[in-house]
Amino acid sequence: MSLQKMLHPVLVKVKKHGQLLSGKYNHLKKQVKCPSEWYGNTYGGFYVCPDQLSPESIVYSIGIGRDISFDKSILAQHHCQVFGFDPTPNSISWVKENPTPKGFRFFPYGLGKTNTTQQFYLPKNPNEVSGSIVEQSNVSTQNTVPVEIKTLHTIARELKHSYIDVLKMDIEGSEYEVIDSIIDSHLPIHQLLIEFHDRLFQDGHSRTQNAVKKLNAAGYKVFAVSDNLQEVSFIKI
Repeated sequence: MSLQKMLHPVLVKVKKHGQLLSGKYNHLKKQVKCPSEWYGNTYGGFYVCPDQLSPESIVYSIGIGRDISFDKSILAQHHCQVFGFDPTPNSISWVKENPTPKGFRFFPYGLGKTNTTQQFYLPKNPNEVSGSIVEQSNVSTQNTVPVEIKTLHTIARELKHSYIDVLKMDIEGSEYEVIDSIIDSHLPIHQLLIEFHDRLFQDGHSRTQNAVKKLNAAGYKVFAVSDNLQEVSFIKI
């Protein structure tokens, strides 16, 4: 292994520390202390507080693309139930064609602020998998497909869940418009893991700041942040 590759993880952490010290990312600073462990690979993973999980836990994995490394890590460590959701045609095909672990259930619809059939923007790059129900820089407004979207309240009711231990959300920019409906659902969610896609919007930084403020006001506090400052883990206080 080259010296550059060996030093890369260290340099990434130094960059993260510098960004947090700059003040621009004060909203992403750790607000509470609790054990945290990275679940999944570098691309698809998140920090989780493992102490709160058991075989009886319920985990929602919203937005899986072609990567269920996070879900596999959860199942391997805690042997609980993981419910995956993704309306993306490429993702649905991938799940059908690839074996999934015991305890993982997949549903071919997405999370939204209303129950509806909505036009889904496909990625500009046909080799990519991640589309979105909102316009952003990585999708084509000329290439769409209709997909089913449900609110968190509806999903939990249909699955007969009165609480969620971990909700992981990687939905390509749609997170900003569904956070209000998640809070308004009043469904107990112990850990909320969100990839913020501020990089896809001109006003993305302020969108993330406002989203974190809303979550803080609802009792969700940051306990861990990935080195690239995109995957943010909240715990309900």
